[in-house]
Amino acid sequence: MTTTLTGPQIKTRLPGPKAKAIIDRDASVVSPSYTRCYPLVMERGYGAMVEDVDGNVFLDCAAGIAVNATGHSHPEVVRAVTEQAQRFLHMSGTDFYYEPQVRLAEDLAALAPIDGGVRSFFGNSGTEAIEACVKLARYSTKRDNIVAFLGGFHGRTLGALSLTASKAIQRRGFGPMMAGVYHAPYADCYRCPLGLNASSCAAECLDYLEQQIFVHLVSPDEVAAIVVEPIQGEGGYVVPPDQFIQRLREIANTHGILFVADEVQSGMGRTGRMFAMEHTGARPDMIAIAKGIASGLPLGVAAARKDLMAWPPGAHASTFGGNPVSCAAAIVTLRLLKERLMANAAEVGGYLMAALKGLMDKHRLIGDVRGRGLMIGVELVRDRQTKARAPEERDAVVAAAFARGLLLLGAGKNSIRFSPPLVLTREQADTAVRIFDDALADVGREKR
Repeated sequence: MTTTLTGPQIKTRLPGPKAKAIIDRDASVVSPSYTRCYPLVMERGYGAMVEDVDGNVFLDCAAGIAVNATGHSHPEVVRAVTEQAQRFLHMSGTDFYYEPQVRLAEDLAALAPIDGGVRSFFGNSGTEAIEACVKLARYSTKRDNIVAFLGGFHGRTLGALSLTASKAIQRRGFGPMMAGVYHAPYADCYRCPLGLNASSCAAECLDYLEQQIFVHLVSPDEVAAIVVEPIQGEGGYVVPPDQFIQRLREIANTHGILFVADEVQSGMGRTGRMFAMEHTGARPDMIAIAKGIASGLPLGVAAARKDLMAWPPGAHASTFGGNPVSCAAAIVTLRLLKERLMANAAEVGGYLMAALKGLMDKHRLIGDVRGRGLMIGVELVRDRQTKARAPEERDAVVAAAFARGLLLLGAGKNSIRFSPPLVLTREQADTAVRIFDDALADVGREKR
């Protein structure tokens, strides 16, 4: 693939013969629990472009589920990874010291919107970051219970899964869940869970938490933490009003509850700020970080107020967490985000958002376009008045886009997420919108 290539090139039927052979092998030996949306078999990538094993080239607006923040194989990240790998691959930060882990913790302490100094615990994934936050919240407050939100996604290990309330299939067959988790309505003002007007939805959702959950189910003085995504990711790229997050912070303060921001998908520059919480002005006690932090290498971080992260040696640890190669990638990733890519996410994200909203007059399938920066969700509906969901049409649009060389992923029941690498250009955004427009037209014709 040439580094100047900016547009898709589809050369074979999809999947091509090499891709099909690999997919057939996969079916015999890999867990069927993975949710493959379409038959892409990647060979290489550069920036926002991906080439498959048959030479077909795609524009990537999925970024490995919002992971490849600096684009595929950014040369500076590759250089840092190579140099660190040549020095040493592993020494376990649980039992030994190495400078990349310390330096990354220092960088995060300077960036995290947490008051009172910051310490970081390093794991391998977003799920592990959430597990660390939950354990630390229980340990430091000596309380047992957690409040999470309907539509939220926090991971798939049993503790994180207990907080997750995005899709029933994610929980089905794995019960009983961890005790002490209570789910409140999330401020999805496009389709208010309490059936109210958008102007009052944010406040009413939290009235439900205070007047129903805290009265009938659990006393707030027994709640260790409120865990919330400032923008719901897997739940549909739902952006709540700032008031919702701000009032949650106030409720936590009132009752001595720790406020935990799950920034696994919304963090690391994706929204045009390093963390989505920064748009609201509310400052959490802990932040769960992963996905975009290391440009594709596995790394999860639980960043917390310094006085909270005071548990003793042996209380929590991870053999592979904070791997030196991942830390090296993360250090460069943070620098690139600060230097240019965070600003690019804001600029190109605003441009892409406006272009996608411009398709609403043309395509009645689009019910809502929302997001911040390069974290944009398009919700498809069968009727704008009733807001009847269009899950089958959503899947068909994603497939039609793939056939034209655009990689997208669904989110929630009927939304499509645009979460490209933060290197996306305006020209590439134009290409994405053009292909998306064509895909919507195809599915619209089939619907008629």
